[in-house]
Amino acid sequence: MKGKVAIILFAVLSVCFSCRNSSDKTKQFIFPEADSVPLEESEKLSAEAIEEISKNISSPVEIANLLQMMEVPFSADYLASTIDANKQETAFDKAISLGILGADLGYLNMYEQTASSIDILSSIKKLAEGINVGQFFDFETIKRLSLNRSDLDSLLFLSIDSYTQIDEYLRDNARGQLSALMIIGVWIEGQYLATQVVKEYPDPVLKDRIGEQKIILNDLIMLANPYCKIDLEYSELCNSLQIIKEKYRDVRISYTLGEPISVEKDGGLVVTQTETSKVEMTDEQLKEIIDITEQIRNKLIVNK
Repeated sequence: MKGKVAIILFAVLSVCFSCRNSSDKTKQFIFPEADSVPLEESEKLSAEAIEEISKNISSPVEIANLLQMMEVPFSADYLASTIDANKQETAFDKAISLGILGADLGYLNMYEQTASSIDILSSIKKLAEGINVGQFFDFETIKRLSLNRSDLDSLLFLSIDSYTQIDEYLRDNARGQLSALMIIGVWIEGQYLATQVVKEYPDPVLKDRIGEQKIILNDLIMLANPYCKIDLEYSELCNSLQIIKEKYRDVRISYTLGEPISVEKDGGLVVTQTETSKVEMTDEQLKEIIDITEQIRNKLIVNK
């Protein structure tokens, strides 16, 4: 289950985006013809897909590295600072806010914004306790590590481990819908961060990373599908993901195989197939993705 760790806390666009390692990959990614998956099939996929999704989604550490290479300064304006943990009344609100703030925490930690990260940690702790998973969040240790800027590796590890344990507990106790909300919340916040940055810093690499999220979005839709009819909140979230998907409809992603790389490992030879991706996305398509992402994300962080 450890492979799931990356998606729980670190589901943000990647500086080294890794495309799915499937031997039968087509030359160009398109969404399946059907917008929905049969419930029994979706439930099976939602359990198994996390391992696959976690290979394709990387962390705020990586997106922060990319932003730093682009010399993008830290901005508190990107954070979901309006979320008030005390006003998140339903389990839905608490779980998705937990994911959103988890993404913000990774961004803050990489930019060493200690004071702000302590505030978000307090909110995360309260939200975790609100869905009865606070026992997996070592707030005092994470707070101490946040204040010690020289121990970033330990801070990131402990933060990730806390989210991993929460995810496993929720799934093992038939509360997978809350785990799915955390994952979706992290992705939406990461997508928001990248799309807000690209407006001011239109770097082609960042633009490509945004385009490649078309692939990840389809996995998230399958992950959410079993829960879309639970109540109005879940239904609206599923509809929002479909709206984002529609904005990606005409974005094209093609792949070119490169030369295999041979590496000696554990006394044997490991051959890895390399590939490059090409994203075809117009400025108008990008603008529509930016706008809908902002609209949906901002709706999710409004206190009820």
